Amino acid sequence: MQNEIFDRVAQQLAEQGLQVVSSDLNRPWGGFFVIDEAQIQAFAQRYFPHLVDSLPQDQKLSPKILVVGPEKRLSWQYHFRRAEVWRVVEGPVAVAKSDSDEQQEPDTYQNGDFITLKQGERHRLIGLANWGVVAEIWQHTDPNHPSDEDDIVRVQDDFKRQ
Repeated sequence: MQNEIFDRVAQQLAEQGLQVVSSDLNRPWGGFFVIDEAQIQAFAQRYFPHLVDSLPQDQKLSPKILVVGPEKRLSWQYHFRRAEVWRVVEGPVAVAKSDSDEQQEPDTYQNGDFITLKQGERHRLIGLANWGVVAEIWQHTDPNHPSDEDDIVRVQDDFKRQ
C-alpha cells in the first residue's frame, strides 16, 4: 500500500504540471515530495489560493507534499526561523499544536482545511485510519537568516530521532 500511495501522489503532481525536485519516501512515518521552487506560484495557486497575492517573491517557500501513514506521527517539533501553512489534500488527518512542550489533544482536519503554525509553535502531524496527504509552505520569520531543513527542534519523536 505504501508504494501505491507514493506512486499515486507522484502521478497527481505530474498531472498538475508540478515538478518534483527531490523526495524522501523512506521516513518512518511516511515521506515527502519537494516541489521545484520555481513553481511556487502554480503550487500556491493550487493549494493556497488565498495566499498567492501575499507570497514574498524573494524568499524560498520550500513547497512540499507530506504523506503520513495510518496511525503514524511526525515528531513533536518546532522551528526557530519559520512559520508554516499546511493544507489537507487527502484526509482526515490530526494535528496537535501547543505554545509549550506539553502536547495537547490533536484536532482533526478534513480535505481542504488549512492549518497555520506560528514560528516556535509546537506541532505534530498525525495519520489516522488511512494515509494522509498535506501540502506545506514555509513563511520565513528572519529574512536575514532564512529557515532550512536543519531548523527543527524535536521535543519528542516516536522513532527516537534527535
